[in-house]
Amino acid sequence: MENQIKSILKVLKLAERLKYELRHSFTSSGRQESVAEHCWRMSLMAVLIEPLLTRKIDTTRLLKMIILHDLVEAEAGDVSVLDVLRNPSLKYLKEEKEKSAIENLRGTLEATNGEDIYELFHEFERKETYEAKVANALDKLEAQLQHNHAEFATWEEIECDISYMMDKHVLFDDTLFELKRQIQDEAEEKMKEAGVETDLVKQRLQG
Repeated sequence: MENQIKSILKVLKLAERLKYELRHSFTSSGRQESVAEHCWRMSLMAVLIEPLLTRKIDTTRLLKMIILHDLVEAEAGDVSVLDVLRNPSLKYLKEEKEKSAIENLRGTLEATNGEDIYELFHEFERKETYEAKVANALDKLEAQLQHNHAEFATWEEIECDISYMMDKHVLFDDTLFELKRQIQDEAEEKMKEAGVETDLVKQRLQG
């Protein structure tokens, strides 16, 4: 028991880094958000949307996936999707760092639930189960929602495109598709207020 508790405290110390590991997104107050803040609101989204989902879901498993998935970033750091789009070679480097980080977590928690955490991380990554698909959708939707709440001046041009690229993450569930539609509408309104020709953005993506 003593060593098991020590291993848990070691992981909690590592996890504390997520309180200051910054993401690309900004808050409505003008500062960058942390990974921990992103995970918290994803969890809240899951709790709030769960009664409306078109299928019964294992909420405990969903919340575990959401809470644990970004834990690897405490060791590997956060690499934004924008950085990967600009430099695709970063995707491989990101995957290798996260692979090492989740294996380290499995080893640290070997005497408790390290194997379960390892499996949950990879279930999220594979996006095959209903819980994993919902977790992935909320990950993408929360990020866009945070952009909607930030000043438009913090947006990069490519983020206008990304606002219209969320369909593939939500097509499996009508509730999530409606959530996406409303978040996308908010993004579009924000772009229009900033003078962005949203019809041209959509035409470019379709072409």
